[in-house]
Amino acid sequence: MKPIKPLFIAVLAIAVLTIFDACRKLVNTPITSTTTGSTTSTATTTPTVLQTTFGSNIDLARLENYANQAVPRYINNDNTGGDPITDAAATLGRVLFYDKNLSISNKVACSSCHKQSLAFGDSLVQSIGANGLTTRHSQRLVNARFAQEVRFFWDKRAATLEDQTIQPIENHNEMGYSGTNGDPDVTVLIAKLQAIGYYQQLFKFVYGDSNITALRLQAALAQFIRSIQSFDSKFDAGLAQTGALNQDFANFTAQENQGKALFLSAPSPLNAAVVTGAGCQACHRAPTFDIDPNSKNNGIIGVAGSTTSIDLTNTNPPSLRNLVNPAGKANGLYMHTGQFNNLLDVINHYNQIPANAANTNLDPRLGRNGGQNLRLSAAQKSAIIAFLGTLSGNDVYTNKKWSNPFINQ
Repeated sequence: MKPIKPLFIAVLAIAVLTIFDACRKLVNTPITSTTTGSTTSTATTTPTVLQTTFGSNIDLARLENYANQAVPRYINNDNTGGDPITDAAATLGRVLFYDKNLSISNKVACSSCHKQSLAFGDSLVQSIGANGLTTRHSQRLVNARFAQEVRFFWDKRAATLEDQTIQPIENHNEMGYSGTNGDPDVTVLIAKLQAIGYYQQLFKFVYGDSNITALRLQAALAQFIRSIQSFDSKFDAGLAQTGALNQDFANFTAQENQGKALFLSAPSPLNAAVVTGAGCQACHRAPTFDIDPNSKNNGIIGVAGSTTSIDLTNTNPPSLRNLVNPAGKANGLYMHTGQFNNLLDVINHYNQIPANAANTNLDPRLGRNGGQNLRLSAAQKSAIIAFLGTLSGNDVYTNKKWSNPFINQ
């Protein structure tokens, strides 16, 4: 056998090392594969700003369904007006809703006061803003779209939902772009958002160009909020099966059917031997459970955070749907003052509303005899509470399309 020459050995070693280094680089290089016919090519990809910010939570090629959600045929009230929901704009609205960049402190988002786990309400009496506290308890937002009333806030000061969405941003306490008392105005916020890469992409995707305006921001936020709906409750299943509000629902317990009857029936006269109704339906109208637009206040005239001030203007509460979560726990607090933390306290308030000369705006349906005395028994109160629990769904608390899209916020 002839001895192996040193030159051959050196060449062989270099070849082995070269192949090894190439394999190592291939293993450590992210690739994407594309196949055309019988040919497969590989290329390195760089994550987009949307991917690095939202991961798989926002995919513009596979938008969540916001615009074509199923709505029961018996739901007729809709305050959408001229800003119908689109999947693209609601996706942008979702990002805006959860983005703390919308506040002057970069620490407060719409979702800070309206939490998905609480049917988009809050557990605090007054929500914490960028520069202080809200002046009223934050309302639940579920089914805000499905109401005859087109105005928003407890006192109806916003003419539309679009008008409502900008007011917390322009409030000194809440998000801080008030344009008064040293605050920058909303134009400074618009410039701030314009410099953020994911908004450049999202606004262009929705509107055809990346220009951000207050009107576009308002429209997108309003569409996302309108999309938050809940119709998968025990009540909805019962009504779909029975087809009539005033009949017992087969899927209800006897207690829940008793509570429904009390809710729907007019208050019994004071001289009646038997109490058969509580009169809730007159103002909180089933099956939508929105407030009658002609309602006046409900006898709660205090001011959150004050023991002496009064406020007679709170006439526009949220829907009664999802007052409690599926486990029966309160979704935050109740009333504009946030003074009740359970439904029994709420029922007790309505059961007996004393005459109050200071309240010149009490709804007449609550003061037929100078006040209200429904004379509900403990069992009847429990029945109404059981019925109200049937108005809560499940999907709204966990559905990804209404959740926080940010990976690190």
